[in-house]
Amino acid sequence: MIRFVTSRFGVLEVSENEIIHFPQGIPGFVELKRYVLMDYKDTPLKWLQAVDDPDVAFIVVDPSFLNPDYAVCLDENIRDFLDLKDDNDLAVLVIIRREGDKIVANFNGPLLFNASNRRGMQACFDYVPFSNT
Repeated sequence: MIRFVTSRFGVLEVSENEIIHFPQGIPGFVELKRYVLMDYKDTPLKWLQAVDDPDVAFIVVDPSFLNPDYAVCLDENIRDFLDLKDDNDLAVLVIIRREGDKIVANFNGPLLFNASNRRGMQACFDYVPFSNT
């Protein structure tokens, strides 16, 4: 078990197999490699809490909750980095943030991780939302 302190949730204790490892970090937080995913109340939202910095946590959500047509196309470099052998092991989340009075989801930079080995990365894609207009 790993025990660590957070500014939002107090002391957390998790098993090693609950930690998601981002070997390259997340852009802007490259020094932070270990995160824990936690439910956010009774919502589809989750917290991605850094293990090694009590103040760093992101609100994330499965992008299909916001846009059912959202999909990512993985190239072999991403598959290799994640050591992804089975597409069913791929988990995709997007970071959401508040900009003024708007809530914005980062569809261009989804967080991808292999649920079987807990290895993750933030990808960079050109996302163009579908519009009926």
